[in-house]
Amino acid sequence: MIGTILLHEIVGTAILLLLGGGSVANNILARTKGFGGGWLMVNFGWGLAVFAGVYTAYKTGGHLNPAVTLGIIAHGASEFAPGIAVNVANTAAYLVAQLIGAMIGAFLCWMVYKNHFDAETDPGKILGVFSTGPEIRNPLWNLITETIATFVLVFIVLVFGQTPSGLGPLAVALLVVVIGICLGGPTGYAINPARDLGPRIIHAILPIPNKGGSDWGYAWVPIVGPILGGVIAGVAASLYI
Repeated sequence: MIGTILLHEIVGTAILLLLGGGSVANNILARTKGFGGGWLMVNFGWGLAVFAGVYTAYKTGGHLNPAVTLGIIAHGASEFAPGIAVNVANTAAYLVAQLIGAMIGAFLCWMVYKNHFDAETDPGKILGVFSTGPEIRNPLWNLITETIATFVLVFIVLVFGQTPSGLGPLAVALLVVVIGICLGGPTGYAINPARDLGPRIIHAILPIPNKGGSDWGYAWVPIVGPILGGVIAGVAASLYI
């Protein structure tokens, strides 16, 4: 069971970060075909990346996100997915796999766009492909933004699980798109600790010209905010559903 969790969450999260990060790279890096595609291009890119990643990791429920995993625990569920019990070992496997998958996906995204990373002279754009950052830096309010946005994600995902919808991963994809459009402006909507931390580590490691620092002073916000939002959503869903 641990092997299934590791394999499917790693691959699914890698697909998520490869495609989602690719939508950002194509929009903002120098001399890409999609340069200047705009915020909606990024929103739909991330939404469809979630769609692909969740389908890829169907055997584990396609969490791809520690906030979702921890939200399920806070909700009081006995299983993460059919046949996968909620316990310490399985929880650790989900969280480790999500971080590793995010790092792999970010590395693959860099490989695809290597020439464009090398041609880019703005360190902010280079970092922006890998991780999120606030438009107005105010850690408290940035934290609140990430907490609320992740609450919306996890709460509605848990509600989806109780409804007879046939949309499956498409419903989650559309949810991610609408969160990006409506709530993503202040911080870039990480809504996933692994999605931000894993690629930020890869950014720090890779030999990219002009990349600058990895902004570790902000890195705690897209970790703590989504965890808070996911746990609060799980508790709220247990009272609501």
